[in-house]
Amino acid sequence: MVELSVVVPIYNETENIERLYKCITEAVMDKVAGYEIILVNDGSTDGTEHGLDKLASEDLHVEVIHFRKNCGQTAAIQAGIRKASGKYIALIDADLQTDPNDFFTLLPYLAEFDFANGWRTKRKDTYLKKISSRIGNGVRNWITGDVIEDTGCPMKLFKREVAESLQLYDGFHRFLPTLARMNGYTVVEVPVSHREREFGISKYGVMNRVFVGLMDAIVIGWLRKRAIRFEIRRE
Repeated sequence: MVELSVVVPIYNETENIERLYKCITEAVMDKVAGYEIILVNDGSTDGTEHGLDKLASEDLHVEVIHFRKNCGQTAAIQAGIRKASGKYIALIDADLQTDPNDFFTLLPYLAEFDFANGWRTKRKDTYLKKISSRIGNGVRNWITGDVIEDTGCPMKLFKREVAESLQLYDGFHRFLPTLARMNGYTVVEVPVSHREREFGISKYGVMNRVFVGLMDAIVIGWLRKRAIRFEIRRE
């Protein structure tokens, strides 16, 4: 039985692959009843594919999905979630700026909540990146009517039933806590550690964080207002 599925969207992270695998494995081994690591290659062009296949051939805990072409982070997360078989599903980025050990910082909260979202309270990013992220979070919260301090944090942990309730479209990975709440699930934000990227480059800039998600936020805000909610007294 798989207790924890770790889903990682990956795009051009060849320098991080081995380190990513070791960090996740060391974090979860012997701490859960069973685990799987689902690595989703989002059409990488830098040799990432070969590194992932090597890991999968050496460790049965590793499952790899290769996209034919780059489809974006939401698509990679969706594919990984669909493949996952665990009771709990964890998300983390391949850059390892968040620490896989924090899965177990979030896990105790799932005794009371359905979705635990990481909150990078002490970010190790450039000033411009921190400001753009703060503005992006503020704009998304203002439009959607939700209150999430760090919706862009890649560290997330949620129950299987939450995953099964999600209907994702391109760009919706930025709104997973809000979507979970819209579907009737409880959400908590938990401070997690954050560190500087050691290898590779960020795939997002100011334009991505502030402006690209604007139309998505408008759609989410509309969906939130139009969501159907009812309770059956009896049948």
